[in-house]
Amino acid sequence: MALLGAIIIGLSLGLFGSGGSILTVPVLLYMVGQEPKLAIASSLLVVAGISFMASLPNLRKAIISWRHVLFFGVPGMFGTYGGAWLGGMVESWVQLFVFAGLMLVAAVFMWRKRAITELPPLAWRPWKVLAEGTIVGVITGFVGVGGGFLIVPALVILGGLALPVAVASSLVIISLKSFVGFGKYYQVLVLEGYSFDWQVIGLMVVAGFIGSVLGGWLGSRIPAKPLQRGFAIFLVIMAIYVVIRTI
Repeated sequence: MALLGAIIIGLSLGLFGSGGSILTVPVLLYMVGQEPKLAIASSLLVVAGISFMASLPNLRKAIISWRHVLFFGVPGMFGTYGGAWLGGMVESWVQLFVFAGLMLVAAVFMWRKRAITELPPLAWRPWKVLAEGTIVGVITGFVGVGGGFLIVPALVILGGLALPVAVASSLVIISLKSFVGFGKYYQVLVLEGYSFDWQVIGLMVVAGFIGSVLGGWLGSRIPAKPLQRGFAIFLVIMAIYVVIRTI
């Protein structure tokens, strides 16, 4: 079940460039059967691992904007640490309700993705990028998602990057933030007696990366728009399911 879920996550990342990490928590919750806080924490490490591996080809091609990684990623790391700290203090049902709301936001972004990513790049605005990075970081730490569907448009619109560079830079940012968030959760949950399933995490990282490569290959051969809208509808259904199960 972990392998199947990881391939689905990777396919969505490869096809759309974002949105896959928001499936990681439901996969760990309902397909693997982990407890909510453990699923959220493990999700961060899975997302970090997949994003790191997917960043390596971009590093070789030198299409990562390290200035944007610095301005967006460093505040995002602090924000993620704070979000993880907050997530460790609240009841898990609060996190899951917030997560369901975020899935709805992701569905809207996915439905309207073409309109957002085709906006022309604007002038470089460092303070807006810093603020956006911190906010997205808090969300990442609190509910265990990478936030690529928020980061990529922000880098294009606020950071003035071309779309391919924004996508490449976002993978590095997601990886940095997610590693930091997992580190904080690990400190808290180990003290509370939780134990992580490293085999499942490792399997999902590797299978997710393979799925992302396959998804990228498929994405260049099939129409993107119907898939994006279908995925948006799927996210809405999953958000409703998460709310019902949580209740």
